[in-house]
Amino acid sequence: MGPHAIDLGRRVGVMGILNVTPDSFFDGGRYFDPDRAVERGLAMVQEGADIIDVGGDSANGEAAAIDAAEEIRRVGPVVKALSRQVAVPIAVDTHRAETAAAVLDLGATLINDITGLSDPEMASVIGRGDAGVCVMHILGVPKSFPAKWHYRTVLGDIIRFLETRTDLAISAGVRRDRICIDPGIEFGKLIGQDLDIFRRIPELHVLGFPILIAASRKTMIGNVLGLASKERLEGTAAVNAFSIARGAHIIRVHDVQSMVRIARMSEALVGLTIDGTPMERCRSDGKIVDVEETLG
Repeated sequence: MGPHAIDLGRRVGVMGILNVTPDSFFDGGRYFDPDRAVERGLAMVQEGADIIDVGGDSANGEAAAIDAAEEIRRVGPVVKALSRQVAVPIAVDTHRAETAAAVLDLGATLINDITGLSDPEMASVIGRGDAGVCVMHILGVPKSFPAKWHYRTVLGDIIRFLETRTDLAISAGVRRDRICIDPGIEFGKLIGQDLDIFRRIPELHVLGFPILIAASRKTMIGNVLGLASKERLEGTAAVNAFSIARGAHIIRVHDVQSMVRIARMSEALVGLTIDGTPMERCRSDGKIVDVEETLG
C-alpha cells in the first residue's frame, strides 16, 4: 500500500489496530499516551504485523465526538514517530480529508476510511498524496446508525456501494493497485447479515480488489458466544480463519501475534504458502525444494 508492497497473492496481510483513543470499545485508553502507542506499534511489527492502523476517533457509539484538530493531535505524533522507525506501511483510520492530508505529510501511506470516502475531498487528498486507501461499506454514519436497515439485497448493495466508491477513488487519481475493500462487518448490519457476509466473501472478488475483514473482538462475536470483548479471542480466531479460507486478503486485528499465527496456518491449509514460499516448493519438513528438479 502506498510505496510499500505486500504480495497478497502469496500471503495474508495482518493489519494491527493501534487505537490512540480514550474510548475505543476494547482497548480504549490503553495507548492514549503517544509514547505507549509508539511502543505498542513497534511491538506489533515484531509480532509480525504487515500494516499498523492508527486510529484517533473511536467509532464506538458511546464515544465523544471530536473534530479534525483533535484527531490530528492524537494520531500525528504517533504516525510521525512510527513512520521513521518501521518499514511497514502506516495506515490511519479516518473519514476526514483534513486529517488524511495531515497524516500523509507525516509519513502515513494508507487511509482506512470506514465511511467509504464520504468526505468530498477525501479521494482527491489520497490521490494527490499517492497513497493507498481501504474503502469500507457503511449504512448510515459512524456512531449513528438507522433504526432499520434498508437493503434490497445485503451483498448486492455492498458490492454496488464499493464499486461506486472505488470508481470515485480511481477517478481522483488513486492507483487501482493501492485500493482495498472492506464489507463493513457490524456497520449497519444485523448479526445474521454479518455471518452471511463471511460465507459470501468469494462474491466480493468480482470487484477485483483485495478484501479486508475487520471483525476483531466485535459485538457480533460477543452476541454469538455471550462473551465480553476481553473474552472474544477464540471467536475472533475462528472468524479470521474462516474469512481467509473464503478468500480474504487482509485481517485487521487487536491481537497481532496470535492472529499472525492463525493467518500463517490458514494460508497453509488453503494452499497459499508456507512462510511466503509457494506450497508446491515446500516439503513437510519445512525445507525448500526445486520443483522442476524434483519432478524431473
